[in-house]
Amino acid sequence: MSVLRSTALFVLAALLEIGGAWLVWQGVREHRGWAWIGAGIIALGAYGFVATLQPDGEFGRVLAAYGGVFVAGSIAWGMAADGYRPDRWDVTGALICLAGMAVIMYAPRNH
Repeated sequence: MSVLRSTALFVLAALLEIGGAWLVWQGVREHRGWAWIGAGIIALGAYGFVATLQPDGEFGRVLAAYGGVFVAGSIAWGMAADGYRPDRWDVTGALICLAGMAVIMYAPRNH
């Protein structure tokens, strides 16, 4: 059950961080205004909080593993929000990052 909970937290963290960064991007680069920027800042702060809810208590491990989720999530967000079409190398790289995340986070450990 902890892998399922951890995975759900990684997905939520990705939605908050990538969504928050996208909102700031839209506010600044696309001139949508301060409301978009403010919403992005709030989402980015919430991302930081969600990361603390991971069952594993090692900050470095959790954030390193999250990096793989961030890479894959960013490509997915670009597809959904901006019409980005990844090529096979983008997809291959994202899958490698997710495999690295799984090794870092869920490999058996001798504690």
